[in-house]
Amino acid sequence: MTLNVAVLVGSLRKGSYTRMLAHALAEVAPDTLKLSIVEIGDLPLYDEDLDGDAAPASWTRFRKEVQAADAVMFVTPEYNRSVPGALKNAIDVGSRPYGGSSWSGRPGAVISCSPGGIGGFGANHHLRQSLVFLDVPLMQQPEAYLGGVNKFFDDQGKVTNEDTRKFLTTIMTTFAKWAETNRKR
Repeated sequence: MTLNVAVLVGSLRKGSYTRMLAHALAEVAPDTLKLSIVEIGDLPLYDEDLDGDAAPASWTRFRKEVQAADAVMFVTPEYNRSVPGALKNAIDVGSRPYGGSSWSGRPGAVISCSPGGIGGFGANHHLRQSLVFLDVPLMQQPEAYLGGVNKFFDDQGKVTNEDTRKFLTTIMTTFAKWAETNRKR
């Protein structure tokens, strides 16, 4: 059985290291996972006044894509010791309307990255707080704080270091087991 994994990329920048990392994770994922990036850049800021029957089309699209997934993966940079605003907004959009959260019960993983040495540790842990509340059972190990991400890729966006590639493979192999064991039945 192949599990569909909704991947949220926290960086909107064209050519972002975070998006390259998401693609690298998809490349090393086992055949039991199908990763698809769910775009978040077109989501208007969440405003309950806009929700309901006439909710923005991008909100409806986003919610349906997350709901269709068996699992979720968050790949994020760190902005000011937290997650980027676009990613937090996507989490809020997916958590509404109240009682109809798209996230509930979907197993997840958080992978953070940064050109700096601590690899987005603050963003990783800050994101986990929201996901616990939203009933996303999160993979705990291996922890994935990837520092020096700006040195991972060649000009074509391919991982150049074999040890890094092995670590990404370990993350994805473990996540496949986690997602299968914890998915909604």
